Parts: sequence; C-alpha cells; structure tokens
Amino acid sequence: MDSRASACPLDCPDACTLSVSVEAGRVHAITGDERNPLTGGHICGNVQRFPQRVHGPERILRPAFREGPKGTGGFQEVSWDEALSRVAKELGSVRERFGGEAILPLSYGGSNGLLTQDTVDARLFRRLGASRLARTVCAAPTGSAAQGLYGKMPGVSFADYRQARLIVVWGANPAHSGIHLLPPIREAQLAGARLVVIDPRRTPLARRADRHLPILPGTDVALALGMIHYLFETGRADWTFLEQHAEGVEALRGRASEWPFDRVAEVTGLDGDSVRALAEEYASMRPAVIRVGWGLERNRNGGSAAAAVMALPAVAGHFGRRGGGYTMSNGAVWKLSREGVIGAPEASTRLVNMNHLGRMLLEGEPPIRCLFVYNANPAVTLPDSNRVMQGLRRDDLFTVVFDQVWTDTAREADVVLPATTFLEHAELAAGYGVPALRSAEPVIAPVGEARSNVEVFADLCRRTGVFQPGDLEDPMAIRNAIIESAPDASRVAGELSAQGLAVPASGFDPVQFVDVSPRTPSGRIELCPAALDAEAPAGLYAFQELEPEAPLTLISPATVHSISSSLAELIETPARLRMHYDDATARGLSSGDAVRVFNRRGEVHCQLEVTSDVRSGVVVLPKGLWRRHTANGQTASALAPDTLTDLGGGACFNDARVEVEARPHTD
Repeated sequence: MDSRASACPLDCPDACTLSVSVEAGRVHAITGDERNPLTGGHICGNVQRFPQRVHGPERILRPAFREGPKGTGGFQEVSWDEALSRVAKELGSVRERFGGEAILPLSYGGSNGLLTQDTVDARLFRRLGASRLARTVCAAPTGSAAQGLYGKMPGVSFADYRQARLIVVWGANPAHSGIHLLPPIREAQLAGARLVVIDPRRTPLARRADRHLPILPGTDVALALGMIHYLFETGRADWTFLEQHAEGVEALRGRASEWPFDRVAEVTGLDGDSVRALAEEYASMRPAVIRVGWGLERNRNGGSAAAAVMALPAVAGHFGRRGGGYTMSNGAVWKLSREGVIGAPEASTRLVNMNHLGRMLLEGEPPIRCLFVYNANPAVTLPDSNRVMQGLRRDDLFTVVFDQVWTDTAREADVVLPATTFLEHAELAAGYGVPALRSAEPVIAPVGEARSNVEVFADLCRRTGVFQPGDLEDPMAIRNAIIESAPDASRVAGELSAQGLAVPASGFDPVQFVDVSPRTPSGRIELCPAALDAEAPAGLYAFQELEPEAPLTLISPATVHSISSSLAELIETPARLRMHYDDATARGLSSGDAVRVFNRRGEVHCQLEVTSDVRSGVVVLPKGLWRRHTANGQTASALAPDTLTDLGGGACFNDARVEVEARPHTD
C-alpha cells in the first residue's frame, strides 16, 4: 500500500496535512501527518471517513440529465460533451433573452481550496455578466466586526493557549469543529489555567470547564458589554494601553454603561453571580485569551456581539503577552490574490445575498432563470429552505449542480455534473485557524468521469465564447500565479516546494501587539468604527421577543458527524431534537417521543431526546442534516428566518422561534 501526502481544504480552521493510503487506485485510509505541527498525526473522524465518500454509493460518476418532473429523482446519464453543450447553450440563451443577471452562480464552503473556487469559475460568470453572490451564510458578521475593529489582525495561535491562565471559549465547540484546540486547552488546565465556556449547551468542553455560562442565544452582546462596563466602572480598564492603541474609547464606555450586571442577568438568562465572577476573573487573571466562535453571530445582534467580545482584551489590557488576546479567523493572514487568474474585473451587476435565495428565486427582479450550484448544498443549508425548495422546483428555472455526491440539491437539478474530490485534483489551501498554506497533488485518478472545477469552468468559458487568449487554464499555472501574488512569494514558493506547507512571515504563533498590529487605516484599534455604526444603528441592540405561539429558541450547531452538510450522506441515524427536562415536562413529552417542531415557516418531524445538557427555553437540532434524516424531509433550515444580521448581511439561524408538540408515529 502506497502512502501519499495531501492536505484537507474542507471548512474547518485546523488546516490539517494528511497521509493517504492508496492501493490499486483506491483510497483505503486517511491519517494526519507531522507537517502541520498542530495536527500531530491526529485528524477528525470526518476526514477519516472521507474514503466512504470517494468510493461510496452516493458518488456521482457521470453527467446526467433530469427525466420527469423536478424533485422526482429521475436522471439519465449522458456524455460530458452532451452535458456541457447543453449547459453552455442554456447559459447563452438566458444571457441573450433575459440578460446576464438572470444567471446566478451559488457556491460556498464545500471546498475552501483556492483553485476550486473564485478562479476560472469567477472568470466565466463575470464575463457572462451574471449576478454576483454575497457569500454570507457564515462568518460575515464576525468578519465585519474583526475588519472594523482590528483590520483582521492575526489572532492568538492554538498552541499559545498553553500559556494562558484564563481561557474563555465563547460560542465555539472545538470538540465538533476545530479539534486541535483541545490538547492546548487541556495542557493549560493541567498547568493551572481556568476554563470558561459560554454556550447554551453543556458541550463536551463545557463539562470540563471551571465555569459554564448557558447563555440565551442572541444575548451575547449584553454579556460582553456588561463585562466592559465592569472594567471601566471598577477601574480595571487599561487606560495606558487604550490611550496608546485605541480610538472610540469613550463611545464604547458610554454604550457599556447601559449594561449593569442586573440587566445583563435579566436579558441573558444567566445567574448574576456567575456574570460578576466571570468579569472579575477576566479582569485579574493574566494572560487571558478568548476563542471567539461563530455560534454567537447567528442572530440579529451577531455582528455587534462579536465586536463587543473582541473589544474586551483591549479594554482589559490582555494584549502584548503570549497567550493573551483573542482568536477569531486567521484567513486574512495570507494576502493572496486571485484577480490575476480570473482575468476579468468584477462586474457591477446586482448582488444577491445567498441567505435570500428562496425569496430571490420566487420574487427576484429580473427573475433568476439559471442557477449554477457548486461547492454548496443550498436545499438544506440556507435559511427558509421551504421557499428555497419551492424556487428550485420552478419549471422555468434551469439548474446545474456540479458536485461530488447526490445531495438534496443535486436531486432538484436539470443537469448534474460529477466533480472531483480534493484527493483527485491539485489544490492550494489556506488555513483560517492555523495559518498554514498547503499545496497538494492528486493522490488518485478521478473516480468515474469526475472532473475538476478548473477543467469544467475552463471548458465552459470556451463553449460560451468568453475565453480570451492568455487565460490561465492549467491548474499548476493557476496555483503558481496565486502563490506569486504573496508579498514574499519566493519564500512561500520555496517552503511549499520543499514540504508542501508554508507559514506566514509572522510565524505560526504571533503575539498580538508584539509581532502583529491592527491593520485598520489608522493602525489603531477602532472600538466604535463609523462604518459599523452606520451599518448597525443602536436600535439593533434590541432583542428578539419570543412569540406566544413559538416560545422556544431553536439553535442548529455543528456536530461531529459532518462539516456543515458535507459528508452528511454518511450519517445513518435519524435526527433527534434535544430539549431540557423542564420544557419537556411542561409539554408532557419524554425521550423517544415522536415530535413536531414547528413555526409559521415549516415543521420538522423527528424523535425527542430529553437532556440536561441544553438550557431551558432552547432546543437543538443539528445543522447540515439532509432531508433523509427527518421523518418528513425538512430540516432546521426550514424553520430559520431569512432575516439578516446587523453586520455583514449574515444568517439568523439562531433567531428561529418554535414550538414542539407530540405527533402520532405515522410518518
């Protein structure tokens, strides 16, 4: 059996490097290797199961045309030439009859590879004059906050959590996403560090924490502002640091003054003594680090919450020492550009927020006539998914799905194209947690007739007549061009050539305000930047009221079984709704009951699990589930509103308000 090096480009912060065991052209096993020092030979169970996707029964092996009505699942295999000819013809026809904006490309994080997205695909759609996509279903609010306050300054490395004396994990669950943060946290605890977890659920990490604060979803901004108020009012704010490095201090202090602990406790559903104890620990224990997760952004106050949380280390003076500060996304560490590869300026066509896909398919003007889906599964991952499904089943909508497996979205397509996995094509991937840039070659030949994104979109550029002499089409040339856009390209290229992995100039473990500084226009922390204030006026600090007919908050966090909806085809067990004992007792429900989770947007039929690991008033249904995992083919996304967050136009999944009741076992 041959062992070959690869790298994981999936939507996870850990940037793992891999060792892939191959025999007779098949992948038999995937393990971690030592090139990424954080991976340490250990990888998540999802990637260990990836061979089951590569060679599994759900794999799309050949292009196919729909037969019969949409959604009935009938497809006829065809040749690549037939498929691409039809796709090119439809793209050209829609463009000619309705204009380029009637075409909408839709992609997200099914692969975060730098070759697989925003290269030749962007070239095709820009030159066709297609509508643009705002990819905001995740990380948009936190990204806007990080950009506004710090210019996306690199954060505390996972390894440096070993140096912290206080670790606050806020809205993150590394046991299910980002597993390589766990060993440094354990080592820090063994050395005497205290761990605080802020999450509505008692996660595996929360069980090992010194303090767990089961906050009500959507109220994180109140807790963070309350802590800031405490720092200022008790004289614990680091005025020397703030005067040297920050703008907007008095504005932030004024806003925080509205949040004494008694109001914080009332809004967040937390015990007032616990809130005070956390604030006191954060003020006194050094170094202290906050892992800012993406869970806190998934509601109408999400951007403001992230901004308030990221302001805390500045006010408390936790920067400037190893193990102190915050960690958000480190995706901006690599100043790589793909514009030279694209070879076409970004069009000024309409911008479609992906969270509004359902309403755009049904109500958009001009109407969307052609939807091209790749690296995404919008039928089950976007809010208000019943409207998405209704739109996908329009008879006058031509839908192309280019994917590796038969997703729920692929089964709604007119044309399905088989895509390679990252093990079957060359890739370049930049980590957004661990700041590692990794290059990988294919370890096996494409399965069936699968083709890479670069190859297919290059072919479509030619067939639609938008190809221009000099366009890069070779994956190696594209990869080299992206690497050459780096400020220190020769060093990066050398490291990638030698070991398939490069580190940023600041290294794996920069110290904030020692090795890295804010990348804002002023070079200082902007605690209340004008642009964010204009986007999120103070009125949006109002909290969503519970509806009498929908008194529970539904959250849909990640699980250990999939990466968003990727690999969820391997989940064999039906979905279960998790509910606190008190809420179940009030409704006469018990574990194992068949229940209906519903609001005015839809309903999900599944089984109930009663637990003390979810706070009262909150119910949990995992994200990323496919329609097969519930008794009626709906998932949590059917219950989520398509309203947008205060910053970044993000998704408000955690603003879903629902009721739960028993249902007969009739499904």
